[in-house]
Amino acid sequence: MILRLHAARIRRASFFSRWLSVSSPPSPDNEFPWTIGALCEDRKLREAVECHLHQVEVVGVRKRFQVYARLLEACVELKAPSEGKLVHNHMRKSGFVPCLLLNNRLLDLYVKSGCLDDACQLFEEMPQRDCYSWNTMISGHVNHGSLVVACRMFQEMPEPNPVSWAVVIGGCVRNSLFSKAFLLFRQMGLSDSRPDSVVYTEVLRGAAAGEVLEYGIQVHSMVIKVGVYMKELVRNTALDMYAKCGDMVSARRLFDEMPEPDDVSFNSLIAGYARDGEGRTAMLLYRRFVGTGLRISQFSFASVLSGCAGDSLLREGEQVHAHVVKTGFASNVFTGNAILDMYMKCRCLDNASKIFSLMSLRDGISWNGMISGYSREGYAEEAFNSFKEMLKNGVSPSQFTFSSVLSSCATTSFANFGLQVHCHTIKAGFDSQEFVGNALVDMYAKCGLLGAARFIFENSGKCNTVSWTVLIAGYAQNGCNEEALHFYIQMQRWGFSPDHATAAAVLKACACLTALNCGKQVHAHTTKAGLGSNVFTGSAIVGMYAKCGNMDSAMKFFMEMPSWNSVTWNGIIAGYAQNGEGRKALDFFLRMVEDGAKPDNVTFVSVLHACSHAGIVDEGFRIFDSMSKIHGISPRADHYACMVDLLGRCGHLEEAERFIDEMPFAADSVVWLALLGSCRIHKNVRLAERAANKVFELETGNAAPYVLLCNIYSSAGLWDEVPRVRKLMKERGVKKLTGCSWIEAHSSIHVFVSNDRMHLQLKKIHAKIDELMVELKKVGYVPDKNYILQVLEDDEKETSLAYHSEKLAVAFGLINVVPPEPIRVMKNLRVCGDCHNAIKLISKISERVVILRDSNRFHHFANGICSCGDYW
Repeated sequence: MILRLHAARIRRASFFSRWLSVSSPPSPDNEFPWTIGALCEDRKLREAVECHLHQVEVVGVRKRFQVYARLLEACVELKAPSEGKLVHNHMRKSGFVPCLLLNNRLLDLYVKSGCLDDACQLFEEMPQRDCYSWNTMISGHVNHGSLVVACRMFQEMPEPNPVSWAVVIGGCVRNSLFSKAFLLFRQMGLSDSRPDSVVYTEVLRGAAAGEVLEYGIQVHSMVIKVGVYMKELVRNTALDMYAKCGDMVSARRLFDEMPEPDDVSFNSLIAGYARDGEGRTAMLLYRRFVGTGLRISQFSFASVLSGCAGDSLLREGEQVHAHVVKTGFASNVFTGNAILDMYMKCRCLDNASKIFSLMSLRDGISWNGMISGYSREGYAEEAFNSFKEMLKNGVSPSQFTFSSVLSSCATTSFANFGLQVHCHTIKAGFDSQEFVGNALVDMYAKCGLLGAARFIFENSGKCNTVSWTVLIAGYAQNGCNEEALHFYIQMQRWGFSPDHATAAAVLKACACLTALNCGKQVHAHTTKAGLGSNVFTGSAIVGMYAKCGNMDSAMKFFMEMPSWNSVTWNGIIAGYAQNGEGRKALDFFLRMVEDGAKPDNVTFVSVLHACSHAGIVDEGFRIFDSMSKIHGISPRADHYACMVDLLGRCGHLEEAERFIDEMPFAADSVVWLALLGSCRIHKNVRLAERAANKVFELETGNAAPYVLLCNIYSSAGLWDEVPRVRKLMKERGVKKLTGCSWIEAHSSIHVFVSNDRMHLQLKKIHAKIDELMVELKKVGYVPDKNYILQVLEDDEKETSLAYHSEKLAVAFGLINVVPPEPIRVMKNLRVCGDCHNAIKLISKISERVVILRDSNRFHHFANGICSCGDYW
């Protein structure tokens, strides 16, 4: 295109450019030209060639030149390389030496017809070459993907003109070699050639495609300085550059300065606003565009529909859809795909399905839109069915199709179908594509097949930050947190830089391990990498500190964040709830609502959990009622479980039972477990038996209800019932999870089980326990033997209680953790009542802060008081 623009400007008007307009009968001087023109008008070029080449020798050189020139021009016009070769071969056989003009015609024909080898051979044989010859060859190599050859020829060219520079710079831009394009532009400035409007346009396109705003601004300044800015093409390209680089302020200023913006100007600015997430502004500009009477194209509709989709502007999208139908673009597949995407992203799946069924033409993008939309909204079965229909209709899936289907397999843990899709990717040759490879790793990891995920990762041969992140996140999601941290370290050793998604995955692993020191190191890495200001990473940092029991650091970082989203608010609310500060959690929930953030299901679980553990009954019910009445969220089973826990912990067990019976759907095991836990606190045997039996039915493999029921029987003195429950566990094959506690010290994790005999510091720990028992009894500690369910003598029960895993971990902390650092202990089960009472007193007599996280919440012990208020 560049070559044609410049050629049209510099080419001389030749006599043979009028051959198609000849309409007079032949004369002795004009017989051949008229006949050739008439035959070519009827698209009978080969007949023209065959009729006249054998007669051309009887005419003079001038007439022969005229015939050859007009035949070659017809061949170029009709893209007929075979006929052109006949003419070329005839010239060779007849001994006619073609002039530069005829050779250039032949070059033009061969290049435009894709016969690059013939063009190269002719170029080497040409005795004389001009700028047009060189530019034709350079353009041919660029258009056929041989950019290296094009650049070499450009370097060999004696005197490149602006066309030459424009062609090679444009080729670099189209091949995403933006640095090379900018370097050539600088070299052009140092040469004798001066950039013209076409060169500036190509460089601005490069800045837009590479999103190099700073360089684009410099080129724009040069354009204004040299005086070519008033050209419409240059202005529109500059506007497009600012829009694609995200500088919408400058783009809008350029647009407003245009005396009469054309359709290209409107389309560029609308697309920029849509890309920048300003759908409403894009819609306002679109309405102005329609009012100008300029031509609305399929690109106009696609851009504004993209803006509506990005901002979920369903009503506005429907208006654009109506305009599409009115203007006759509804049958256009490009516009139809944009409409389908808009409805999908606005979550109107029925409308999207109707549009898809009415489309007379569907391409791969249409099918991808349906599949990705279903996958994104969690309709995995519909995504699978659409994929199957796509294959039945003979449409070849792309890498985006496979990634969407694999995402649905990952969401639903549908490994069998995922394996079939994997086979399809291998058959289609997409399994080696990075995009598909990452989706495969993600699918296998989320389906729990970590060995397969790792195999795909290690054999892909194309690791990048995304693939490392997917693998790390997969291990973290499956509870393999230590392995996730190992891969994070390996990732950096291999020279890959973590991004915000990597940081979030690793911080989650640190939080699950309650590895505060490790989390602090990851936090330092994110700060050094400049990721701390990202709201996604920031939310993960807040969550990590909160789940490690360090609310001071969580709050400090929360206040330093430039912006918050619902995940950030949820993290701080859940943190305060789990750390026994229910009132603060409630205050932050109210601040969240005042700030305009929209609470979601997770928010309400956290705040209701806070109300439950703080015993705030009235406020809890008010928030629960507001879910559906104010926020439009239907309570789920976990919200009802929080309410049952709230009532039960306050002693309103009968009301809690009635609340369950009146639920709009059948209560699940989580709800009944909440009631069973309350029965343990208040020793209600009758209700405990009902709740336990319900859990037995709903969740047969869970040992928790059996253990809780045994504790309730022992507390009530019903020792004869305990063996019955144990026998029931054995008959049903239910195994109790071994309780353990762990503590971090000297950069190592130390794990303890009850009556542990394996630790290297065992003697020191036992000596510390014996010392503590003496001191505890002096301040009124009495071992609660109800927490020992085995049939033992009283002395044996007391000894067993003394060496519970959490007491061993605390004793180890007193020996190894230097004051004033808190002693941080984690336990995989709920802390037993005896250990809870003992650690309260230990914090008092040792004057140390002990932070213990059990399976339910954090307990902050200080001066003989626990943050839970003995209400856990």
